[in-house]
This record gives sequence, structure tokens and C-alpha cells, in this order.
Amino acid sequence: MTEPQNDTQAKETFYEAIGGHATIALIVEVFYQGVAQDELLKPMYPEEDLGPAAERLTMFLEQYWGGPTTYSQRRGHPRLRMRHADYAVTEQARDHWLKHFREGLDAAQLEPELDAQFWAYAQHAANFMINAKG
Repeated sequence: MTEPQNDTQAKETFYEAIGGHATIALIVEVFYQGVAQDELLKPMYPEEDLGPAAERLTMFLEQYWGGPTTYSQRRGHPRLRMRHADYAVTEQARDHWLKHFREGLDAAQLEPELDAQFWAYAQHAANFMINAKG
């Protein structure tokens, strides 16, 4: 017989449900493998090594989904649009970004409902970042 959960037990976060750091790190790794080969997106990442960008995205996604708050501790408020204002984020760039992000999600092989939730967020975020026509 299992013990009933009491109200003091925290519900599992989305971050925990998807497998935590290992899963997000995999999604980000596969995403940046695509970005590194993408002629449209690569110029938007000024570092020659995409490692720092991958670390920032990993920390951001972990925090967003209920994991460690390392991103805010190191970088403050995300201010995503402001941080990307120097780059022309067009619908075409969004589509390329989403293609690589989808590849990352596919590699993670999340449960369908978790995948759908993560993908919906990625689509919303990508649309929000559009700041140029073209």
C-alpha cells in the first residue's frame, strides 16, 4: 500500500519530468550542431565557439522549466528581445531556428505530451523574437 501524498510534497516540475539537465543539454547540443552548419543563423552567434551560447541557452531553458536559477544569478533578467536586437530575426531565421530546435527535441525522445508542451513554447518564443522583415 502506498502512502498518500501530503500537501507539503512538491509536485514534479516540468524540468524534472523531462529528465532535467541531461535532457536539456542534449536538446541544446543537437540544436547547436545544426546552427553551426546553418549559413543564415551562424552569423548571429558572434563567438567562434558556440559553447558559450549553448551554455546560456541551457541555463535559460533549465530555469524556464523549473530547474536551477543559474541563468538569472549570472545574467539577470532574460530580456530576450533586447539581447537579440542587434540581429535581424526574420521569419526565415525563425524557421531555421525552429528546424534545429525540433531536431534537438526529436533527439530527446520526450513523452508526446511533454514534447508538445516544449515545442509549443519554442514556437511561441521563436515567433516573439521576430524583429525584421525579410
